[in-house]
Amino acid sequence: MTSQLIPISSNLAPKAIGPYSQAIMANQFLFLSGQLPLDPVQMKIVATDVEGQVRQIIANIRAVLQAGGATLRDVVKVTVFMQDLADFPKMNSVYEAEFGEHKPARSTFQVAKLPMDALVEIEVIALAPVPEADDIAITGPI
Repeated sequence: MTSQLIPISSNLAPKAIGPYSQAIMANQFLFLSGQLPLDPVQMKIVATDVEGQVRQIIANIRAVLQAGGATLRDVVKVTVFMQDLADFPKMNSVYEAEFGEHKPARSTFQVAKLPMDALVEIEVIALAPVPEADDIAITGPI
């Protein structure tokens, strides 16, 4: 089986700060790169507290998911990287408010350092929308 990898991007989320895509759609999944708490217009971290950084990250995640036709409710796995696990309760309260009743699988790690001295970075994997039969192009023999 051949996989088609489709880069996904949104102008409403920060541009990639390196040689990577904001997200890749593959086999009905969206794999989002780790999102930093960057303001997409200023391309810098504005919030200095964990709660504000998590809110900005989730806004960025929403924008990239939307570009791929998905929402937070389609997220199946979340990985959270934190500079200090002592801030876990603060991160968790914002996370719970943003995700609501939807509870995807999640892992959280403390790391030595994050890009741009962020306090938090979050990456997600989500289900991608299944294309309608009319949207599928058959390009070879069946």
